[in-house]
Amino acid sequence: MTLVADLPKPVPNPLAGLKLKFSGALPLLLPVSIIALWQLAASAGWISNRLMPAPVDVVLAFWDRTVSGELAVDVLASGQRAISGLLVGGSIGFLLGLANGTSKLSFSLTDTTLQMIRTVPNLALIPLVILWFGIGEEAKLFLTALGVFFPIYLNTLHGVRTVDPQLIEMGRVYGMSGWTLFRKVIFPGALPSIFVGLRFSLGIMWLTLIVAETMAASSGIGHMANSAREFMMTDVVVLALVIYALLGKLADATARFLERRTLQWHPAFQTPEKG
Repeated sequence: MTLVADLPKPVPNPLAGLKLKFSGALPLLLPVSIIALWQLAASAGWISNRLMPAPVDVVLAFWDRTVSGELAVDVLASGQRAISGLLVGGSIGFLLGLANGTSKLSFSLTDTTLQMIRTVPNLALIPLVILWFGIGEEAKLFLTALGVFFPIYLNTLHGVRTVDPQLIEMGRVYGMSGWTLFRKVIFPGALPSIFVGLRFSLGIMWLTLIVAETMAASSGIGHMANSAREFMMTDVVVLALVIYALLGKLADATARFLERRTLQWHPAFQTPEKG
């Protein structure tokens, strides 16, 4: 009879660690390859430096702006505007989505009007916004908040309305009603859709902000790009685009981190156990 202790131990796979490291570096493969080809094309003269500066020139522009302190001021100004717009527009959209998702009266009163406003392009409102608020910070806050509002509103409304009816019925069987049912069943069931709206709104947030910052702003990444355009400083313009991309990626990564931490109970966000 063979005892369990006599069974051969599994031999560790030496390639397992290599595969893990490769999977971690895989997302960087495409951007690094694009930058390398970009630098090669610029060095070989295939791309005019006036049209598209080499990555090295963009890095030098980044260093110059960092040393002078201008970059920190612009990034901080844009970050404050973006966060303010997200808090204002996101909060209103979230609350209206919850209200319209749980109340038929609220939905009937407000949803039709909101859907009509949603079809109007945000940037088409710029002349009217300037008449309302001038060219100060209020106009930038309004445009950013409006851009953030609708993705969060629609996804919150969709999330609340698509919660499994059987879960709601089960909660009622266990004696839940009102606030308890909403807190323990409806809201957790709507969270995946709410996070989708948050991630989508973060992209709209930066898209709206870069246009809003061209309205006579004295600071911000959009102002930096607009000023560089006037002086044909393409390296600074490309630097501004890269910074927007990095900030957008950082915001999305933060939302995904919160999503994973908040939805650990959800099967789609659980890490499979290693055998």
